[in-house]
Amino acid sequence: MKLNTKRTILVGFAFFLISAFWQAYDAIIPLMLTNKFGLDQTWSGLIMSLDNILALFMLPIFGSLSDKTKTKYGKRTPFIVIGTILAIVCFVGLSFVDAAQLQKIKDENVTNATYWSQRESYTELENREFHTITNNDVDSKYSLSDYASQVRFNKDYDELTDAEKAELQTWYEGIDFESRYAYDPNTNTYTIYPSKDAVPKGVLTTNTYSTLVSAPESQFAKEITKGNVFVLVLFIIVLLMTLISMATFRSPAVALMPDVTVKPLRSKANAIINLMGTAGGILVLLLGKLFGTGSVQNQLMDYRWFVATVCGIMLVALTTFILTVKEKKWNQQMLDEQAKLDAEEQNDQPEVQVEEPVQETKLPKDKLRSLIFILASVAMWFTGYNAVTSKYSVYALNVLNKDYNTTLLIAQAAAVVAYIPVGMIASKLGRKKTIMIGVGMLFTAFFGAAFIGPSSPGFLITLLFALAGVAWATINVNSFPMVVELAQGSTIGKYTGYYYTASMAAQVITPILSGWLMTQFGTMKILFPYASIFVAIAFVTMCFVKHGDAKPEQPKDKLSMLGGAED
Repeated sequence: MKLNTKRTILVGFAFFLISAFWQAYDAIIPLMLTNKFGLDQTWSGLIMSLDNILALFMLPIFGSLSDKTKTKYGKRTPFIVIGTILAIVCFVGLSFVDAAQLQKIKDENVTNATYWSQRESYTELENREFHTITNNDVDSKYSLSDYASQVRFNKDYDELTDAEKAELQTWYEGIDFESRYAYDPNTNTYTIYPSKDAVPKGVLTTNTYSTLVSAPESQFAKEITKGNVFVLVLFIIVLLMTLISMATFRSPAVALMPDVTVKPLRSKANAIINLMGTAGGILVLLLGKLFGTGSVQNQLMDYRWFVATVCGIMLVALTTFILTVKEKKWNQQMLDEQAKLDAEEQNDQPEVQVEEPVQETKLPKDKLRSLIFILASVAMWFTGYNAVTSKYSVYALNVLNKDYNTTLLIAQAAAVVAYIPVGMIASKLGRKKTIMIGVGMLFTAFFGAAFIGPSSPGFLITLLFALAGVAWATINVNSFPMVVELAQGSTIGKYTGYYYTASMAAQVITPILSGWLMTQFGTMKILFPYASIFVAIAFVTMCFVKHGDAKPEQPKDKLSMLGGAED
């Protein structure tokens, strides 16, 4: 039995365009909300959870609806085509609303000099050096003048001489994008380094421009939003339309792979589908580097060309899908092949063993218990993982002082490399043990990332993000097949909906909860400890899963190894 790799790749173009969209969405929407509309992490997290709130209800509905759909193009294809086109139109529209808000900001002719001349208006800048646990003896908030004065002269603004005040203004108006400062918590003093190259090895630094210029930019954007809330309301409406469009076809797109692949090959096929998704994500991250979406100087950038390029990629992928995928024909071929396999398997079994009726819809209690624990595990690791993905573009900029595209590219590239070894491990150990190894690696990566700062060794950051990429690939290749393996009859779409409902339920809560904790602790550094805790819980819940697993024979070629365990 051999997987039709070409067919699986063509089916994977649907997942390719989905992943391309979400990679762009998760990266730029938090930046739009905080930089263009001035929202704090709690409100930003609430809006970022809207897609998951919608998906919580819509994914199982459209998964089940596609199960019952009958057209000459198949059950899933109409949802994929119509949903993608609507999502593209809405996403482009969203970038134009963002551009309208940007224009309102630019119309005020705000410059660094204007920020300084209006510095008394900016009285509550977050002190980046404050931490409720490790450094709570300093002020949690600074005025712009005091913060700049502390960084430049280690004094409050009122303590400066007239000459120092004039020097401070000149310095502030000339802060470059690569300027860094180091903070010594023992003496509560600052040292400025004009460029990244001037920073001594091992010194922990913070980006000066992001701290002293971008923060007033965000506060100014907040005032603009308060003065004309219509643009924010329109942004949320178009955002909802975009998310609704995506939700209409996500479950049908994922359910298409099992529709055209016999059970013993679904793990292999799922690995290729995930590989296609990873390719979509990597392509968008490369575009992000090209457009500079993760650069400090581009926090108030116009995203229209970036979004249009991403949507162009989605359209090319959709066109390829439409022209090559023959869903109805391939589904019938799968059903015929599966019937033969089932007959052969039944003949090989002892006569006392009775095959479960194909149309049975109620799971036995032991399998239901396993399903519940699988879905609980999915919810827990997505709670940890999505907290990172939904906040990382802002975290990388403000805490690590790095381009988020670079570190995410490392994780994605590691995931690509991991698929073949993951298949080998799953073939030897089975899905459950392989997933638990992946969860353990993800915990290690997130726990280690909690100790990473802007001046941490480059190889250490690379290692941790690579480990996270490998871990996530290990989990994803095997978790979805474990869920759909428990499906019976024509309920694959419904069980696909269950899988995504579990992940989306977690993602409804985690952007809000993680954002709220960042606000309460006064630092974004709570992000990775938070993620580590939930990933650890996922390891515990997976221990109670007893069904949906398999330990197949060793695949005969590397391509087969891509998929992990067979049924």
